[in-house]
Amino acid sequence: MAFAEHLAVTYGLAAAAAWGAADFSGGLATRRTSALTVVLVSQVVGGLGLAGLALILGAPLPSTANLALAGAAGLAGACGLLALYRGLARGPMGLVAPVAAVVSAVLPILAAALLEGAPSRTQAAGFAMGLAAVWALSRSGGTAGLGTASMGLPVAAGMCFGIFLILIDRVSTEAGLWPLAAARAASVALLLGVAVTRRGPRGRVRGNLTAIVLAGIGDTAGNALFALAARHGRLDIATVLSGLYPGATVLLARAVLQERLRPSQWAGVLAALAATALLALG
Repeated sequence: MAFAEHLAVTYGLAAAAAWGAADFSGGLATRRTSALTVVLVSQVVGGLGLAGLALILGAPLPSTANLALAGAAGLAGACGLLALYRGLARGPMGLVAPVAAVVSAVLPILAAALLEGAPSRTQAAGFAMGLAAVWALSRSGGTAGLGTASMGLPVAAGMCFGIFLILIDRVSTEAGLWPLAAARAASVALLLGVAVTRRGPRGRVRGNLTAIVLAGIGDTAGNALFALAARHGRLDIATVLSGLYPGATVLLARAVLQERLRPSQWAGVLAALAATALLALG
């Protein structure tokens, strides 16, 4: 495998670690604050960080076409978050989360097959193992099934996340971090609109600010690392590796909260290691 593709594997795994840490921090914050408040504030924090880094790095402003792609990606990501949290509130988390994660990984794999050609057999085996790992790592032990109506929310969330990954991959690499900042601005605008029209308690940010800020930083870092992974290698490889983010969440919960890993989650950890090896060798 070429050096650039090895970099893609490294960046993809780093993105998974960052997203997993963000989900862990956000999960802690949502115990005392509404999910919409946590998502909105963390998105603002991440957006300000991206804009600041873009200014420091001095990247040229993106073209109108790149801004449009980035904005569409941001809207898709925000819609995915809203659908995911609604699904988690209505259905069993142990089924909602893995359905969304697997769907979000499948779409970029199909897009990469059309745009970049079919993967090698070893890589295809790695994709299958990676999707199995995403499912196993996302399991929280829920046993109830998903009805037809409830199934729509996690599927919609996964499709939105998949669209986000595909669109961000299509943005020009010459614009630096500006496309990600534009995507975050579009996401914040949509979430602000939802927050303004929504009635009911939103929860307090005070006391949860550290966890919310960490969630925003982790999500932002994950987005940037995914973009680097997709630019140095295939979109499908970057997607599957970064999609292993539930593993980081599970391991952090084990280390910090002393939560026990279920047998399926241990199997997911092993499957993730096997998928990484297959994709690296492919």
